[in-house]
Amino acid sequence: MKISNSFVIIILSILSFSCGSNQDKRKKYFSIKTEDNKTKFMLGETIKANIINAQNIKIDSVTFLLDNKKVASKKDFSYEEKIDDEKLGNHILTAQVFYDGNIDTITKKIAFLNNISPKLYSYKIIAEYPHDKEAFTQGLEFFGDTLYESTGKKGMSSLRKLDYKTGKILVKKDIAKEYFAEGITIMNDKIFQLTWTSKEGFIYDLNTLEKTGSFAYSQSKEGWGLCNNGNQIYKSDGTEKIWILDPNTLAEKDYIEVTTNKGVKSRFNELEWVDGKIYANTWQKDGIAIINPNSGALEAVINLSGLRKKVTQHEKLDVLNGIAYNANTKRLFVTGKNWDKLFEIEVIKKP
Repeated sequence: MKISNSFVIIILSILSFSCGSNQDKRKKYFSIKTEDNKTKFMLGETIKANIINAQNIKIDSVTFLLDNKKVASKKDFSYEEKIDDEKLGNHILTAQVFYDGNIDTITKKIAFLNNISPKLYSYKIIAEYPHDKEAFTQGLEFFGDTLYESTGKKGMSSLRKLDYKTGKILVKKDIAKEYFAEGITIMNDKIFQLTWTSKEGFIYDLNTLEKTGSFAYSQSKEGWGLCNNGNQIYKSDGTEKIWILDPNTLAEKDYIEVTTNKGVKSRFNELEWVDGKIYANTWQKDGIAIINPNSGALEAVINLSGLRKKVTQHEKLDVLNGIAYNANTKRLFVTGKNWDKLFEIEVIKKP
């Protein structure tokens, strides 16, 4: 017996629609409800969640997972836990509902926030040094008393070795015109440099500035800033994430998410490691965020407003971007995109 192709297609469509309809109906059976419908929880608070069973279906059990990690398996279909040492930032609370031989998986987006508001610091200018106003600064870092800089824009990107006191460019390596260079960091006698949207970074010999290799971004889509603590590398990508990179493979193996007591923050650009903290420029902001590298808590902000007015005003002048810490002098240096000055500053911590 011959069956027309049209008939087969119709039957398959009906079956597909039927299955899809059943799945859609099952999705409406259950949902996760948190106490007071909260989606943001501060450290020290307790999450209280339960399953809403709209159809009064007999449930056998429920397993709760936080970011795919099992946190509870209960018969009373509820979950309660105090937030003490969980990673701050965005999370997914998942419930696997077992009933009548079926398993339904439902999710709810939640966020864990810091329970302390960021401190506000000011600054004092210690010294001013000349800086190339044609440099679209994307990365800045000291090695000893020598300053290294990465500049951006396609066709203008470069890696530079500088005498910071005179502003003299000692060595300059131009980057291929198809790349928009971003942040840098120095570790194990190597310079690591990001590109913005090419999903590729470069590795250079510290002494010669000769390119020795490259690496691909394994998870993030963009490269913004880099810093390191001597053991691992931290990378920002413009989102709320700061990635933790394996120093050998440069693979993005983990991340933190930057949070305050109000919410999850993003757009962190140039990074610097300073006395156990991550200092970060926030794009389009006249300040530096001080971030706990373990939890992601934004602990303080250095207000650098007014600094941009102290450089020559011209049509190419752009935002604050560039943080370098001189471990020998314990001083912080900052500049911006197309700024003609590099500032040595002292951070004033208010009680």
